[in-house]
Amino acid sequence: MEYPPLEQLRESVMGDVITMDDLTNEEIIKLLDNARKMLPVAKGDIHLPLLQGKVLANMFFENSTRTRMSFETAMKRLGGEVLNFTSAGSSVSKGETLFDTMQMIDGYADVAVIRHPRQGAAQYSADAVSIPILNAGDGAGNHPTQTLLDLFTIREAHGEFKDLNVVLVGDLRYGRTAHSLSNALARFGVNLTLVSPESLKMPDEIVSDLKSLGGIVNETDQLYEQIKDSDVIYMTRIQKERFPDEDEYSKVSEIYTLTESDLIGSKENMIIMHPLPRVNEIHPSVDSTKHAMYFEQAFNGIPTRMALLCKSLGIDISKEVL
Repeated sequence: MEYPPLEQLRESVMGDVITMDDLTNEEIIKLLDNARKMLPVAKGDIHLPLLQGKVLANMFFENSTRTRMSFETAMKRLGGEVLNFTSAGSSVSKGETLFDTMQMIDGYADVAVIRHPRQGAAQYSADAVSIPILNAGDGAGNHPTQTLLDLFTIREAHGEFKDLNVVLVGDLRYGRTAHSLSNALARFGVNLTLVSPESLKMPDEIVSDLKSLGGIVNETDQLYEQIKDSDVIYMTRIQKERFPDEDEYSKVSEIYTLTESDLIGSKENMIIMHPLPRVNEIHPSVDSTKHAMYFEQAFNGIPTRMALLCKSLGIDISKEVL
């Protein structure tokens, strides 16, 4: 049996971030403020060893480039150490359960980041160990640390969230980045337009939650009509690995592609974001436009994850003068 009875598990600790619901709006704003302070540290211009002597376990049961490397960079820029775990080449390949793996990590590290293909695995891990757990993506569930860097990127570009028109495009059914981000944006008074084919619509329960949070939500399958009124266009990849049927994937794989010519008439300060990796949803011609923000967005993972690591480990960086 992979999971022990729940009564053997503990209560989640204060430092866990499994969904955006683990953070209040005030905590989110404080994290974004602290992330801004961390920018010179993230760039290597200032050495600030706040986490010296601390160890981060990067627990990646799914492939990752930006999330894993930005967490590692964040920890090392702050003077800490990193243990990088992948399921390939570990005892997981011998049949070790997630519970047993996390019990080992509980004794090796001070904080752990986990990405897992199974929805709910991050919460399960948080309940199983005493160290803080940060969810770096659990199946089609949530990706709150991506949301924090997305919010930071939007805030740096536009100054505030309220009344912005944000268009989320692509795989909204399986896209955990869209699930977490839409929740946070609705809480901050953003107008949301959800663009997807019928088969990849945002789940009804999430749309209902967004509306209950006070979000103004519009659903459509038309992208290009939304561009001129948008402040943020957030493109996502159609995730082949989430489709049980390859024929179904082929029907929607190239349904939305942004090109430079599509941006004619858009707002001067409109930004285009993408959690990456991209496949064909943003043409390379967009990269050189003033609207392209996705590579800067990827860098922003470092200062935001610095702020989050410090919060989870009880380090108050709001008092640091940089």
